[in-house]
Amino acid sequence: MKNVSCKETASIGGLPPPLHVGGPNIGDRKKFLARVNDILDRRWLSNNGIYVQEFEKKIAEIAGVEHAVVMCNATVALEIAARALDFQGEVIVPSYTFIATAHALQWQGIQPVFADIDPETHNINPDDIRKKITKKTTGIIGVHLWGRGCQVEEIESIAKGKGIRVMYDASHAFGCSMGGKMIGGFGECEVFSFHATKFINSLEGGAVVTNSYELAEKIRLMRNFGFKGYDNVVCPGINGKMNEVCAAMGITSLEAMDGIIKVNRANYEAYRKGLTGIPGVSVIDYDPIEKNNYQYVVIEVDEGACTRSRDELVNFLHAENIIARKYFWPGCHHMEPYRTLQPGIGIGLTATELVAKRVIVLPTGQGISAVQVSSICGLIAKAVSSGR
Repeated sequence: MKNVSCKETASIGGLPPPLHVGGPNIGDRKKFLARVNDILDRRWLSNNGIYVQEFEKKIAEIAGVEHAVVMCNATVALEIAARALDFQGEVIVPSYTFIATAHALQWQGIQPVFADIDPETHNINPDDIRKKITKKTTGIIGVHLWGRGCQVEEIESIAKGKGIRVMYDASHAFGCSMGGKMIGGFGECEVFSFHATKFINSLEGGAVVTNSYELAEKIRLMRNFGFKGYDNVVCPGINGKMNEVCAAMGITSLEAMDGIIKVNRANYEAYRKGLTGIPGVSVIDYDPIEKNNYQYVVIEVDEGACTRSRDELVNFLHAENIIARKYFWPGCHHMEPYRTLQPGIGIGLTATELVAKRVIVLPTGQGISAVQVSSICGLIAKAVSSGR
C-alpha cells in the first residue's frame, strides 16, 4: 500500500492541513446555534443562567456525583478547589502533568512538591508520595492521566494516615471509570476540563465535582466573588463563572458524547492495528473492562529498539503537517519558576524523565478520518524503516 502523506489525504478527508492533536469536536451545530439564539432572546448571558444549571446537572449525572460546579476554565477550577480545601504550605503533585496543575498552586503561594510517576501507568507513584510528605504538606493532587485512574485507594490511605486532604485533576477523565466507579467521586473533589481540545468541550470551561454539599456551596460562593445574595459578600472570591454560551456548547457536546467516543475508539483501534510490528513503537493500553473516552492516542518510543528517536519521529511528522505532540515534555520541574526556585528538584524523578522522553500523542477525534489515521501509521512505519 502506498504511504500517502496527510498533505494529500487532507483533500480526501475534506479538511485542510495540518492535523493537530486536540482538534475540536463540534457536535450538532444547528442545536448549538438554536441555543445561542435562545440565550440572546432571553438576554441572560451569564451569572448562573438556565444553561449553566442544565450543564451542571448533566455533568453530575454522568460522573455519578451529587454536585457539579462549572467554571470559566479548569485552571480556575483547580485554583478555587485548592483554596476551598485550604491548601497551603506544600502540596504533592506529579511533575508529569500539564503545567496548570502546578501553576494553580504556585499562583496562590502554595509550593508544588513534585512526586515521581509509575512508568507503566504514567500516574503518580504512591511510594514517592510517602517520601515527599513533610510537616508542611497539606494536600495531594493526583492526576488521572490519559483518563486512566490513578491509585486512589492507596493515595487516600496515605493521606488519611497523615491528616492530609486529597483532590484529583481529572481533566482527561470525564466519562471514564475506575474499578467500575465513574471518575468524579474520588477524594474530596475532582476537576474536569471542557477546554476546546478536550473530547467534550464547552469552548472554554471546567468543573469541580464533589459529593460534599458543604464544599460545593463554598466553591459556588468563591466562583462569584463570595456573594451570598445581592449585596452580601461572605468570603473572598473571584470571577470564575461560566457564561451561558459556553454552557450551551457543553450541553451540545454532551448530546454527541456517545458518537464522539465511538469515533475516538475506532481511531484508537486503527492506530493500534496500523502501528503493530513497528520496532520500538507501542500504543498505551486502555482497560477494556472500564469505561474510557479514548481521548488520547499515546505512543511510546523505545529508543533502544527503534531506529528513530522520539524527537526525530515528531519532527518527521511535523514535516508532513501532522502536529503530533510531546506531552508532557519536559516535565513541570524543568519549567519556570520551578527549576529556578527549587534547584535539583528533578533528582529522583527518574520515571518522569524516562516517560517524558518517550511519549508522542497523535491526532484523533471527529476531525480526522480513517484514511488519515492509516496515512499517519504509514508515515511512522516509513520513518522507522528509513532509519535503518
